[in-house]
Amino acid sequence: MELVIKRFEELTAEELYEILRLRVSVFVVEQNCPYQELDGKDLRAYHVYLRDAEGIEAYLRVLDAGVSFPEVSIGRVIAVKRRQGLGSRILSEGVRVAGERLAAGAIRIEAQTYARGLYEAQGFCQVSEEFLEDGIPHIEMLLRLRGDAGGKALPAKR
Repeated sequence: MELVIKRFEELTAEELYEILRLRVSVFVVEQNCPYQELDGKDLRAYHVYLRDAEGIEAYLRVLDAGVSFPEVSIGRVIAVKRRQGLGSRILSEGVRVAGERLAAGAIRIEAQTYARGLYEAQGFCQVSEEFLEDGIPHIEMLLRLRGDAGGKALPAKR
């Protein structure tokens, strides 16, 4: 499996098309959630994905600090083949990209609540109460990579 890391302007038209097709198929169609998938944030992101001969198998974007939160953030995490470790692997790569390429001291995310365990396994801590985003329960989570990055972790509710 090949790891690809590119800024928006480095993506080919074919890569961008495949990424957007995948994101819409999961976040809009599969989750039956009509929302504005093309949010303008892709322009200020690293696009990180794993691909094989069949195409993109896992994807996420790492957003510059100040785009979604004061901290660097990660979003649109997708693993096409589920329960095979691809979600954990792509998340680990996203954390590495945030630290190495964006010098992130912390990473803040809005996670779908059902996926909390995936993020906790990588060291993220819940820092908000549950809230609805586009009708889907979410929580904010924070991963401190170094120093005090602000935000007080709340105990995880199960």
